[in-house]
Amino acid sequence: MELTFYKYHGAGNDFILFKNWGTSPVQFDQKQIKSWCHRNYGIGADGFISIEKSPTSDFYMNYYNADGLPSTMCGNGGRCAVAFAHRSGLIGDDTIFEAADGLHHATLTTHGTVVLGMIDVADVAAHDSHCFLDTGSPHHVAFADQIDALDVYSMGKTIRNDAQYVPEGTNVNFVQQLTSNTFKIRTYERGVENETLACGTGAVAAALAAYRLGLTHQHEVEIQAVGGMLTVSFEPSSTGFKNIKLEGPAVFVCQILLSQ
Repeated sequence: MELTFYKYHGAGNDFILFKNWGTSPVQFDQKQIKSWCHRNYGIGADGFISIEKSPTSDFYMNYYNADGLPSTMCGNGGRCAVAFAHRSGLIGDDTIFEAADGLHHATLTTHGTVVLGMIDVADVAAHDSHCFLDTGSPHHVAFADQIDALDVYSMGKTIRNDAQYVPEGTNVNFVQQLTSNTFKIRTYERGVENETLACGTGAVAAALAAYRLGLTHQHEVEIQAVGGMLTVSFEPSSTGFKNIKLEGPAVFVCQILLSQ
């Protein structure tokens, strides 16, 4: 059976997408997804997204990491899913879709970005060396100087597998402040088990952690990932943060026909 896949990226964070819109969705196993995401022997991607019908919203985003296993929310993947659903004629410029962490509202802007509403965040746990929070996926956030010089792979892998995060593991972000509301970020992603060029939920985590620590007092923060710029806006509340939005590019790369 021949299947048509589409590749998108959000600030270099890339994904394979499939319109799984039949009455009986096509089932993919871990080995298949892992092989398609492989950088040398497959299409190459940080994750795989199956766009499926949802009884409660415009579509369901079924997300898998590059290791082929189902995962939690992916912010850049969500924005790419919205761009793909729009290109496929499933939605207009405004949508509500379902993901692993619940419903998300998103809009496509006239200047080519996607604005994605994220879940509310109840707490940012501040420790001596880092912050920890869940923005749809778990994130360890450490602020440092000169993050370009860090060995993100080795350091990230060690923290990702630290005993405090067993068994699920965590994503690991290293963040450097550039201005009062601009931060540079590098992220090691679990499931990819490597540094990625951007991470949407990580960008949100960095922005909220920076506000929690008093590094910024602004409610809109620019996050400079390796692969491009992301914008995070939010409202502090008595219980944490609400009205959190992630904005950035969602770019169509190519269409691929493969035999299953």
